[in-house]
Amino acid sequence: MTEAPRSPLASVPIDFLGSFPDPAHQLLPPLPEFAFVGRSNAGKSSLLNALTGRRALARVSQTPGKTQLLNIYRLPTLYLIDLPGYGWAQASQGARKAYRALLEAVLTTRTSLTGVIWLLDIRHTPSADDVEFQTLLANAERDVLVVLTKADKLTRNQQNEALILRARELGVATDQIQVVSAHTGQGIADLAESMLAAGLEVA
Repeated sequence: MTEAPRSPLASVPIDFLGSFPDPAHQLLPPLPEFAFVGRSNAGKSSLLNALTGRRALARVSQTPGKTQLLNIYRLPTLYLIDLPGYGWAQASQGARKAYRALLEAVLTTRTSLTGVIWLLDIRHTPSADDVEFQTLLANAERDVLVVLTKADKLTRNQQNEALILRARELGVATDQIQVVSAHTGQGIADLAESMLAAGLEVA
């Protein structure tokens, strides 16, 4: 099996700036910002670790709902923002509503946000929560890259079939979707290159 190319973000320094409850928390100096969002347990933490080449940059858990604030990481040319997952989480109804409110506030009011990396499990049809979230993204008029995670769970033929099906379900072109696996590294370097290119456009 051919080894996946290394992410260009894996060779640069990175700092964890902290966890913040304020969706408008200002970051200085101003740099392109990319928010990672998805249904709880879609693989955000694993993807962040794979993109940055760190084993434990973001905490990976089998329990959905571990990310509860804006977890912000600074690289030399951009910021990565890990947001709470939507949908099911092992938390009270009030806590889940608070996560959702924070997420919506970031997407609808954070003027410094460059783009959204929207994670979906490649194996599953978008849920009702996913469809609702897609509407929120559309209303917020954000630049979005759809990322299908956990590709290693499928064969290449199954991946191709799932890609076409997910694109049809979401109403987007297949070239607007990136298929990745944090486990094998598939698609990780391509995703990093896409983010760097988008960051240069707004820098």
